[in-house]
Amino acid sequence: MKNETPLVELRNMSIAFGGVRAVDDVSVDLYAGEVVGLLGHNGAGKSTLIKMLSGAYAADSGEILINGEKAEIKNPRDARRYNIETIYQTLALADNLDAASNLFLGRELVTPMGFVDDDAMEAEARQIMARLNPNFQKFSDPVSALSGGQRQSVAIARAVYFDAKILIMDEPTAALGPHETQMVSELIQKLKAEGIGIFLISHDIHDVMTLCDRASVMKNGQLVGTVDVDTVTDDDLLGMIILGKHPHNKETK
Repeated sequence: MKNETPLVELRNMSIAFGGVRAVDDVSVDLYAGEVVGLLGHNGAGKSTLIKMLSGAYAADSGEILINGEKAEIKNPRDARRYNIETIYQTLALADNLDAASNLFLGRELVTPMGFVDDDAMEAEARQIMARLNPNFQKFSDPVSALSGGQRQSVAIARAVYFDAKILIMDEPTAALGPHETQMVSELIQKLKAEGIGIFLISHDIHDVMTLCDRASVMKNGQLVGTVDVDTVTDDDLLGMIILGKHPHNKETK
């Protein structure tokens, strides 16, 4: 995997708010078919770093490369042009609408007469769901009636339908029970198999150890380090988060 060009490279990214450096010279990368976890306490800078990739914030310095080429990302529309989609913890779903209407929210399919084509949207929704979550059958229910895992499925399906190559997932298993978490885990495995790269923002070490290939840990706006998940323990990651100590530098005081 590591011989190829990364799908995304964030190089020397920095941003300050009111004189405080929220992200300070941070570099991380992501390969196709890989999940990289971003770990750290609240305020560590992980969400701020990713918001520069998603176009929510403009970096003060640093550069973003997509497939080895410099990318200009000034707003979310730019990010979408580079096939970057973000699934926020809130999922940004319209509770009163069904799965298909949420899938095409703001990008509705229309008939030749210009009317919203509900049948075509449901057919497309069924097709993408058959690929991602074959057990999903609640196509006519409003998403407010769906479980947490099913709602997450709808949000992921929307991103994938619109050709996401780079997916940013913010705390995807927060407030989910074990069964629902397993459902999301299976979805992530399917996305990986399709070559989609995923940045997974989390504060849950267990999630990262289970779902991710690598983990990048941030503390006070800086990168503590990036490690292969199968070479570290939960305690190693905890030491990175709390102490800012890299596990492979055992002599660090």
